[in-house]
Amino acid sequence: MGSLVNESFSIELQQLDAASTDTARKERTQWLLTSPNPPSLCHELINTVKETVLPHGKTTKQSRKGAFFSFMQGLFPILKWGRNYKATKFKHDLMAGLTLASLCIPQSIGYANLAKLDPQYGLYTSVVPPLIYAVMGSSREIAIGPVAVVSLLLSAMVPKLVDPAVDSIAYRNLVFTATFFTGAFQAVFGLFRLGFLVDFLSHAAIVGFMGGAAIVIGLQQLKGLLGINHFTTQTDVVSVLEAVFRSFNKEPWFPLNFIIGCSFLVFILITRFIGKRNKKMFWLPAMAPLASVILSTLIVYLTNADQHGVKIVKHFKGGHPPSSVHQLQFKDPHIGEVAKIGLICAIVALTEAIAVGRSFASIKGYHLDGNKEMTAMGCMNLVGSLTSCYIATGSFSRTAVNFSAGSETVVSNIVMAITVLLSLELLTKLLYYTPLAILASIIISALPGLIDINEACHIWKVDKTDFIICIATFFGVLFGSVEIGLLIAVGISFGKIIVDTIRPSVELQGRLPGTYTFCDITQFPVATETPGILIIRVNNASLCFANANFIRQRILRLVKHTSEGHIKEKINVLVLDMSNVMNVDTSGIVALEELYRELISQGMQLGIASPSWKVINKLKAANFLDKLGKGWIFLTVGDAVDGCLTSKMDV
Repeated sequence: MGSLVNESFSIELQQLDAASTDTARKERTQWLLTSPNPPSLCHELINTVKETVLPHGKTTKQSRKGAFFSFMQGLFPILKWGRNYKATKFKHDLMAGLTLASLCIPQSIGYANLAKLDPQYGLYTSVVPPLIYAVMGSSREIAIGPVAVVSLLLSAMVPKLVDPAVDSIAYRNLVFTATFFTGAFQAVFGLFRLGFLVDFLSHAAIVGFMGGAAIVIGLQQLKGLLGINHFTTQTDVVSVLEAVFRSFNKEPWFPLNFIIGCSFLVFILITRFIGKRNKKMFWLPAMAPLASVILSTLIVYLTNADQHGVKIVKHFKGGHPPSSVHQLQFKDPHIGEVAKIGLICAIVALTEAIAVGRSFASIKGYHLDGNKEMTAMGCMNLVGSLTSCYIATGSFSRTAVNFSAGSETVVSNIVMAITVLLSLELLTKLLYYTPLAILASIIISALPGLIDINEACHIWKVDKTDFIICIATFFGVLFGSVEIGLLIAVGISFGKIIVDTIRPSVELQGRLPGTYTFCDITQFPVATETPGILIIRVNNASLCFANANFIRQRILRLVKHTSEGHIKEKINVLVLDMSNVMNVDTSGIVALEELYRELISQGMQLGIASPSWKVINKLKAANFLDKLGKGWIFLTVGDAVDGCLTSKMDV
């Protein structure tokens, strides 16, 4: 008799415990169902702009003066760190800036030559943009100026509109206009936090693109290294080599160009090797290009080598950067093509600058805001287009020199810009006899840093698909053109995203023994299924028109396959784990409704677990929860399983 009383009391306790658990579960579900509506699209857009220009966010309680100062600090970071700037930092920045200028001057002349512009425009680009970036940029180490890849892009795309050999003024004006569009696109990307657009050039694509571009740039320098007069405008390796062999047969070849260029190229590479072996000698490879220019110019002047076939720079215009406002061609018939060139250059330049900026920021232990960098880059290129500059961005080689020289802040860019400006005012006449072969050797010496074979091997080990993107981009640039290489990179990357989006995986979930954790049964064979309950997780951030029907079919196929394998225990409930689904559109909701009807027709109930904020809000708006029943929405998968088991026990 006593045992029956104890057993009855035990059953009552279990029922009370189950009731309290069920009450708590229903309360958690109510938290989910009564959550406030997510912010609207317009509200999110306004917030993103505020976060960009007002990084401190809370301005409602600030005075107008404080709000304005906060806005100015967000737009001009120099107002924040400049208050704590000390003379000890200036000592380091001064040395770094002078070292940077010694490398920047010869490189800027060479890159302008690569972009098919007069030498002074490369130097202008090393004056104005660095000054603008110094007051608006947030990186402490990045060195601003012309770079090889962007110069190659301009020389590959703009000549298709205007031949610089036929009309150099029209060509230059289109380059300035492309620079304006580049700056405009970059500023818009930063202001509206559209940095994800730059990410469409994946890391693997960048590695392949940089490697291919480095080889193409090196081949382009054969014109200056060999002293060739007539050269191809194409950038692919086949056309370049054909032009070289053709010039040997049809034109006289002056070996002095090759001798001078290769001699100083060896000298620069030796100094770089010494600098890598001995970190204290960092200044040696930085000074080597300028020393090469001075020595080679002096040799040509003293020996009259220009009269024996050595190609020289000759006179170019010095002085401060003149205004180019009236040279922008917004009414040009090619304006659409110029805008496209500006967009491509904007993305490539931002990719290079943000990559190098973040690399050195991580070494120094601070975070670099990509959107602020985009805004700064955009403003400096907008102003640059109005002051006779072409596209500027962060340079890998010069940033490394700036870092090694002990740069503390972007004041090193200011020192560099002032030094280059003084050179423009005082030294341009001295560069008359500078051989073009030296400029070619300086550019070639900077290219090995762009070819990262070790990273390509690492990509092969980690992800074969990424390696295909890398190698396809490389060969696209090498044997096609720069545009083809970029199209291949973006095309394959988009293809990969689309395939992953339209064919996401769905996983059968089980509970790990001794835990309340549910995970993929295929990955964890020890996980066990709950009798009568099928748990499936959708592994995609969005349930949308592109994948909704595919996901529905995969779920039904998995339900059918699992039901056939469970002869003894009929499946009564399908719990759909939507913890990975961040958003759903109308097509996704229609697919859920169709799935619900299919399951009901088979005698099963649909339960939804862990829906995100936007998902639950849209399901309520579409009245899908009324059809499903609010008792079949759960905060977690664990709640869903407990709820289903309780429902079965009640039945």
